[in-house]
Amino acid sequence: MNAKVIIYLLGKISAGLAIAQLLPLLMSVVYGEYATSRTFIFSIAVAVILAGIFDYYGDGRGARNLSVREGIGTVFFSWLLAAALGALPYCFDGILNPAAAYFESMSGLTTTGATAIANLDIVSRSLLLWRTLTHWIGGIGIIVLFVALLPQIAGGAVYLFNAEVSGFSNSRILPRIRTTAVALFYIYLLFTIILTGMLAILGMSTYDAVNHACSAIATGGFSPYNDSIAHFHSAGIEIVTGLFMILAAGNFALYYQVTQIGLKVLWHDLEFKSYIVMLTIFTALISINIIMVNDYSVADGVREAFFQVASFGSTTGYVSADYDQWPSFSKLVLAVTFLTGGCAGSTAGGIKVCRFIVLLKTVMAELRRTMHPQMLLNVYYAKRRLPTETIINVSRFFFVYVLVIAILTMLLCLSGVDVDEAVFGVASCISSVGPAFGSIGATGNYAGVTGMGQLTLALAMLLGRLELFTVLALLRGEYWRSSKRW
Repeated sequence: MNAKVIIYLLGKISAGLAIAQLLPLLMSVVYGEYATSRTFIFSIAVAVILAGIFDYYGDGRGARNLSVREGIGTVFFSWLLAAALGALPYCFDGILNPAAAYFESMSGLTTTGATAIANLDIVSRSLLLWRTLTHWIGGIGIIVLFVALLPQIAGGAVYLFNAEVSGFSNSRILPRIRTTAVALFYIYLLFTIILTGMLAILGMSTYDAVNHACSAIATGGFSPYNDSIAHFHSAGIEIVTGLFMILAAGNFALYYQVTQIGLKVLWHDLEFKSYIVMLTIFTALISINIIMVNDYSVADGVREAFFQVASFGSTTGYVSADYDQWPSFSKLVLAVTFLTGGCAGSTAGGIKVCRFIVLLKTVMAELRRTMHPQMLLNVYYAKRRLPTETIINVSRFFFVYVLVIAILTMLLCLSGVDVDEAVFGVASCISSVGPAFGSIGATGNYAGVTGMGQLTLALAMLLGRLELFTVLALLRGEYWRSSKRW
């Protein structure tokens, strides 16, 4: 493994994050938040110094021919480094201790949206903007941005891209990987601009519109307000934000095809259709439940159910109502919603709809095999027979996903969190949702979790964002010992 090329690429990540902090620094000056200005100056200085050190000891000559192992290493260490640099403003500002700051930064970059800040009202506007920007940067993916903006990386970029983009099928929409990354970036940027404009028209200030648009398109969930979207008490804002959250959880490669072929592409895509049907059914179930049990009016019941299902189904984590007061059935449906997650190739987390489709089809095939042992049965996805290897990979992913939730739940319980909150907290963080239930639910936060617990949840966020195996591959001794370029 060429460690020097990884160091070189980490230097570029450090420099990129230093540049990204110039925007909140400028805003702090404009708003007269001079204490926060010093915070960002210190943070930028650290990032620039690190960039210089990495550049000195690194070597970019191997960047054109990255191996799989170097791609995995670059992705993993990039996220660790980015979270550490992103945490510096919180530490220098004094609002969070190092463990909580790292948790907050990882939550932003992985688009989880869980917060360790007990009261957002005391946080400066420029620091809140940085908090939201970590969502936006993490949503498109540091590595995808990296590939799009660094033309000197050629063939080796595919290993960065494949380690970063989620889903069991990492098909490229264009012949060149860098061109693909650029296309995804422009679609992502366009969605953000459109939503910002619509929220401003609906009554948000420019500052609020930018913050919520960046957060929603990244399916992140950070809001400058303690009560999230509920702060605005606006049906229009909830409906528009809900629709864009659903859109952001769709496959961005599919949206590129829409620009080339037309909207019919959406109708013919099995995963997207299944995703919309799933959200519709879950919205109907929760609407009926809270109308009957909690005495909601029909309009309010459908409105609250739609927004919360859109929020959890896209793994954004915005809150428009105190869903902890809803019946157990509705809360269980929300849990199923965020565990399922969005579509492959989106900014959403969760197991992904495409994997659930494959798992359900596999179970149905096995049930038929039980009745007809001699039959040769195949599993089809979008009218194509799936290779046995794909089915095995999806089943393996599901097993490891559940296993990791169980292990991290035990670690979180060791830090003093109750078992029920630990289960849903880990599941929420690994699914990149953020809010869970109870003290870490609709009206709560993660400020009361110990440092050990926050670091455990930060690990859950990273595992979920990188789809488990990119991180778990580093646990094998072979990764560190072998000299082969695999």
